[in-house]
Amino acid sequence: MATTRIIALFNQSGGVAKTTLTQNIGYHLAQKKKTRVLVVDMDPQGSLTTFMGLEPDELDISVYDAIVNSKPLPVYPEAINGVWLVPADINLAAAELQLSGAISREYRLRNALAPVLDDYDFILIDCPPSLGLLSIISLTAATHLLVPIQCQFKSFKGTELLLSTVAQVRQHTNPNLQFAGFVPTMYDGRTAQESRTVKAVQSQLSSIATVFPPVTKSIAFADASERRVPLSLFDKNHPAITILKQIARDLEKL
Repeated sequence: MATTRIIALFNQSGGVAKTTLTQNIGYHLAQKKKTRVLVVDMDPQGSLTTFMGLEPDELDISVYDAIVNSKPLPVYPEAINGVWLVPADINLAAAELQLSGAISREYRLRNALAPVLDDYDFILIDCPPSLGLLSIISLTAATHLLVPIQCQFKSFKGTELLLSTVAQVRQHTNPNLQFAGFVPTMYDGRTAQESRTVKAVQSQLSSIATVFPPVTKSIAFADASERRVPLSLFDKNHPAITILKQIARDLEKL
């Protein structure tokens, strides 16, 4: 069996469409016959859990129990639109403090995933928007990193800090972590600044990994999330679906 690809979607900035990409790319990967996909919510806000149709405050168990209390990974018992989910809840917000003195704390998610690796072809990790321990735990568990970058100059400049973080993770906990690509998000082609930012991303980051075409800003993403479904099930003809499918196809080649 092929090695499971564990892809962390990470950017220390919030509001870059990280959770939206996780849900939608997971869905498109799962559309391929016999491809099994697991998504893991590592954000205490539980946005991915909510987008997938669950209520974080109604959960009996979440990823928190796996990484803090070393319980088996709590995969939700039913696939949701073809995708399996490890949900998160607000308890995860306390995990960094509770793990501050734990031995090998950076490896908690990697160890929790180990028993289920043979069950999935892809595992996508929705990282929190921070440089804290939960993100380090996620990057330590991953084989690859997919980086959403909002098409704003400030967000692009923050990529330097992200690259520095990845370098430290490679040095200390996960030397084999690779980049799967960069995804410019929330793009508005009517503004000159955003067009310049996309060109800067392409020119400065394409030597590191693939820079995908920008995903255009659209209210349809928010509407689909409100309906608790991927964009394809909300508007199958939306132009962003072409890019989402392209990203999924490229991830299949990793």
